[in-house]
Amino acid sequence: MRDLGVGFGYLIKGQRWVGRHGRWFGFGLLPGLVTLVLYAAALVGLGHGADNLVSWATPFADDWSSPWLGLLRNTLTVLVFALGLFLAVITFTAVTLLVGQPFYESLSEQVDRTEGGEVPESGLPLWRDLWISARDSVRILVRVGLYSVLLFALGFIPVVGQTVVPVIGFCVTGYFLAEELTAVALQRRGMVLKDRLVLLRGRRMLTLGFGVPLGLAFLVPFVAVFLMPGAVAGATLLARDLVASDEDGDDDADPAPYTLDKD
Repeated sequence: MRDLGVGFGYLIKGQRWVGRHGRWFGFGLLPGLVTLVLYAAALVGLGHGADNLVSWATPFADDWSSPWLGLLRNTLTVLVFALGLFLAVITFTAVTLLVGQPFYESLSEQVDRTEGGEVPESGLPLWRDLWISARDSVRILVRVGLYSVLLFALGFIPVVGQTVVPVIGFCVTGYFLAEELTAVALQRRGMVLKDRLVLLRGRRMLTLGFGVPLGLAFLVPFVAVFLMPGAVAGATLLARDLVASDEDGDDDADPAPYTLDKD
């Protein structure tokens, strides 16, 4: 359980890093602003059209008497919008990272540079990095989609669907958010998706401690945009220490400490 607090600490330290490097904070805001506009338009459209979608999908209930018709369709409308919001939280990071690949690569490299030691570079052309990021994001989204369908179905179970399922949903959100964010630094270190997932699974509570609070914060409008630069910085710090710990061959050891630069 201690790892939960340690993981959250990386999120805070990432925000502190960009707070100390204002130019990089502004630099990292641009991709998030572009993506936010696109997602806001999509969610507004879903909000207006969810009831029509549910009515179209449930023609068998047209002859139901009140209050059962309204209860069914209102519940499904809420679940559809909740599913859309869940997918938006998950995919926002992937899309923002894809849109802002050059921005976040530079930001992550700067974090490595200020923290000392090696500053890994992929050595690949930009188009190749974009292709790998897009391919890996699709693979992650497929996994998320499968979880989403399962959790959506479990949401109909009384009590469990309104208590346990949302908690599991936020854990899934946080885990894959952490994967997407650490991928910026880990991909530069030559780690493929399979290896990244193995690394994060080895410190699952640490990963959740970083990703779950971020996923909750991303539910607040505009917060995701302003947290993204610090989230990338924090994920880079997390990735550095996870790789160092893994190379030491001690998965149970605490991540190596680090100090912020004094510039």
